[in-house]
Amino acid sequence: MIDTPDLVDVHLLALDLADLHQAEAHHDELFREFALIAASNPPAGHEVPARLLALIEELTMGFAGFTSRPQEELAAAAARGDKEVDVVFTVPRSLDEAVTRFTELLTAADDYCRQGDLLTLAPPPEAVAFRNWYLGEFMAQSRGSDPTPWPEYRARALQSP
Repeated sequence: MIDTPDLVDVHLLALDLADLHQAEAHHDELFREFALIAASNPPAGHEVPARLLALIEELTMGFAGFTSRPQEELAAAAARGDKEVDVVFTVPRSLDEAVTRFTELLTAADDYCRQGDLLTLAPPPEAVAFRNWYLGEFMAQSRGSDPTPWPEYRARALQSP
């Protein structure tokens, strides 16, 4: 962890690039659909899309400067054909609150997808586990926890009941 109290290093260990690509593709599809819903004056009961889009904008505008270097590293790893990569994001500790809200809204969006209220399909369990790990690492490490590699988290999250 770095010395500045307002910044924290978040280590995403053994990040599977195929899983990341799948998660990004699903989020892109979901966010496009929510943008269309929000632009069409959604009926009562569809407040999540507008709230989610506002939070996405907040995260993008407020924290983009902290993610450009790791995003370049991820793109370079994908271009090399790497299967997985370790990457470090140095972010404000205050990101924790926004990531917590983002996670809650994505969970609500999953419910919309499962209920058939959206064209976008609900993500499969492995994609949800990946998202929970990815976002959860930002929350946990900003609170002082050690990083958990994706394969370790996946094994625990997807084990049979």
